Amino acid sequence: MRAVTLLSESEIEAGLAHVSGWELVGKAIEKKFERGDFLGAVKFVDSLVAPAEAMNHHPDLAVSWDTVTVTISSHSEGGLTGSDFELAAKIDAL
Repeated sequence: MRAVTLLSESEIEAGLAHVSGWELVGKAIEKKFERGDFLGAVKFVDSLVAPAEAMNHHPDLAVSWDTVTVTISSHSEGGLTGSDFELAAKIDAL
């Protein structure tokens, strides 16, 4: 198991500069994805499963008709780590 280190404020700012549209919300990063309708939103959620499982890093998800809100944090560490930004980039690539 690799060591996981919480990111500093400057590291978080640098990470946010590399993932478009993500915002710092408390000790997490969050982004809203609009998918046109409920079916599109649910299909998007389904597409998140493979990258999240591959990383063993699971985002919090909220579906509201055509919008999926994705919130990522390293819950076990109590804040943000490099894995959070890695997952955000993978989600953006979907």
